[in-house]
Amino acid sequence: MAKRAAKGAGSIHKRTYTRNGKQYTYWEARVTTGRDPLTGKQVQRTFSGKTQKEVLEKMQAVAVEVSRGTYVPPCKMTVGEWLDIWQREYLGNAKYNTVRIYENNIRLHIKPVLGAVRLDQLHPHTVQAFINRLDGLSPQSVRMVYQVLRTALEKAVDLEYIPKNPAAKCTPPKKAQKEIKPLDDTQAAALLAAAKGTELEHIVTVALFTGMRISELLGLTWDSVDMERGTITIDKQLSHFNAQKTALFTTPKSGKPRTLTPAPAVMQELKAQRRRQLEMQLRAGPEWDNPHGLVFTNATGRNLFTQYVNNHFRALAEAAGLEGVRFHDLRHTYTVNAIRAGDDIKTIQCNLGHATAAFTLDKYGHLTDSMRQDSAARMEDFIKDVLEL
Repeated sequence: MAKRAAKGAGSIHKRTYTRNGKQYTYWEARVTTGRDPLTGKQVQRTFSGKTQKEVLEKMQAVAVEVSRGTYVPPCKMTVGEWLDIWQREYLGNAKYNTVRIYENNIRLHIKPVLGAVRLDQLHPHTVQAFINRLDGLSPQSVRMVYQVLRTALEKAVDLEYIPKNPAAKCTPPKKAQKEIKPLDDTQAAALLAAAKGTELEHIVTVALFTGMRISELLGLTWDSVDMERGTITIDKQLSHFNAQKTALFTTPKSGKPRTLTPAPAVMQELKAQRRRQLEMQLRAGPEWDNPHGLVFTNATGRNLFTQYVNNHFRALAEAAGLEGVRFHDLRHTYTVNAIRAGDDIKTIQCNLGHATAAFTLDKYGHLTDSMRQDSAARMEDFIKDVLEL
């Protein structure tokens, strides 16, 4: 009975062939990498090169991987083919907006440049060159393209299509810190005055004094508002769709629920919104449709859309003389005022729903630095007063 070749075993042969009357010589090596689980036949990989040393090195490298159990067979799939599979099969639980962002980055940036490259032949320097040449995009946009590619390739590693992620150690551009433009007290008062009596009056006020994201406000339901305890539980946000375009809600951005205990004035504002909604329901009659108990709705109880609120908020801001102010700036304004009020960073982080206090510090650290300087100046005045006694 013939002996079966062990995993990692190989052989080298000198080959000669003739083309157009001229003789050529090359070296060929074969190494056994395993057995086909269905047929039981040997699976071999073949290498060729101009010298015996060249193919020997290739063969030995594979033999070492086979013996360690880290060998991954070469994948003939292209990057573009893998990205199509990844989008179709592995993004089912992702949020709708996340899927849309991923698809746009793949279609517009990744596939046109890297789509035809074989997955197992994509090297770190190729990925780095691709990142470096994403002209016309902001650093943040380049980082997003890189994140999409890296995430997709990491799944290819998990499935053993490739042994390592060629994007893992590449260097994307540094994250540009967006300028935060909170409203000062005068501007905030002007905005609230402009919003008074409009359909956005209560949502603007609640946003300004809680720091809730627009998607969290639009997904807020009455069963998450406890008037007696004075709390708001943020356990969902408005998504309208998930990847399958079926769900109205999705989890909060951090993935974890949180409970706020806002100022009593906020709860009074929500009570006013409740009264306003009951009036709308009476006017709408049979057309009223609010099965989820949304806090902020249109005139017939349906959910509001982010773009609708943003467009109407822009008009309010302009009416208040605050051209260029965005709804999201209300969140920044809340944070700045929380810092001014002396709230600790951990409390602010929890209220905002940030993943870590470090993220909050990174985003708003420059504001705390300036407040520390103000504190030092006040202490200096105190010391002078004491010494003069």
